[in-house]
Amino acid sequence: MGMLVRDFSFELPDALIAQEPAAARGSSRLLRLGRDSGDIAHDLVVNLPALLRPGDLIVVNDTRVFPARLLGHRDPSGGAVECLLVHRLDSESLANERWTTLVHPGQKLKPGARMRFDGPVALYGEVLDRQFSGRRTVRLWTDDGSDVQGAIEQNGHMPLPPYIHRPDRPSDRARYQTVYAQASGSIAAPTAGLHFTPEILAALTARGVERTEVTLHVGYGTFQPVRVDRVEDHQIEGERYEVSADAARTINRALDENRRVIAIGTTTTRTLESVGGAHNGRIAAGSGHSDLFIYPGFAFRIVSGLLTNFHLPQSSLLMLVSALAGRERTLAAYREAIAQGYRFYSYGDAMLIA
Repeated sequence: MGMLVRDFSFELPDALIAQEPAAARGSSRLLRLGRDSGDIAHDLVVNLPALLRPGDLIVVNDTRVFPARLLGHRDPSGGAVECLLVHRLDSESLANERWTTLVHPGQKLKPGARMRFDGPVALYGEVLDRQFSGRRTVRLWTDDGSDVQGAIEQNGHMPLPPYIHRPDRPSDRARYQTVYAQASGSIAAPTAGLHFTPEILAALTARGVERTEVTLHVGYGTFQPVRVDRVEDHQIEGERYEVSADAARTINRALDENRRVIAIGTTTTRTLESVGGAHNGRIAAGSGHSDLFIYPGFAFRIVSGLLTNFHLPQSSLLMLVSALAGRERTLAAYREAIAQGYRFYSYGDAMLIA
């Protein structure tokens, strides 16, 4: 029979879904869950350096979120449209690109439909064809020959998750981004990393905690709903990752020395375990696509601890956490977090499993 998706359900009061980030990075609460013991303790993210051991290696995802939501109007009818850029397919020139997108209202935006997107730069779109799961291939262009990428940066909105029931604000451009973000390409933030400040990173270094970076560009695969009844039947859409030679050396050295590898976020976890699974428990430099779906029963080869936010019921992310800590322990920790009024999801509080 396998595992049922409904076995990863829990009741979450709407009031606990964070609509705003914490007043300051690092000030969020931190629930500590013993991976082996199941013990639960309460702390603050700012105290993370004292909670880790000298010699631990933390691995972060240095992807950068780009303003992937384009808001505008149909041309010439004027009806409102929204376009979420999922990934770029190719470009004829800097002023003409093709993208895989999710558009709204999808039923009305058939091939041939044209759009003009609001903002300081004249940016236009045309639906070229339909893809699977309601997607569209859209051509984007600028009339004046200016760079489409630059127009997206100026006109686009940060792609806040749909459970944040407010428009994005200019402040979200900085706050919905990690302080170490480098490589642009994500349509959602690796949210565990949002808690870090330069001061916390410096304190970790002073503690003797090593740090390295990998890149996984967060796409639809990370947050796509699980629409099947049996967990094993779910498939995750592939997302691009890259591991540098320096990161591979650093992680392999930690493994050789039996030091803990603490993943900062589920996207980092999937990257490390995808590469480790393909290379007999070692990390190799390179790039590729990860469609790894981690759920209970998975044998972790690289990651021994995880810092993560609190996730949606029946989501693949909750299943990943349950694979590391155990389903019963994870759900017990979630019940405790709810009882204690922890804030959930992208702008919410954090959980350390170690």
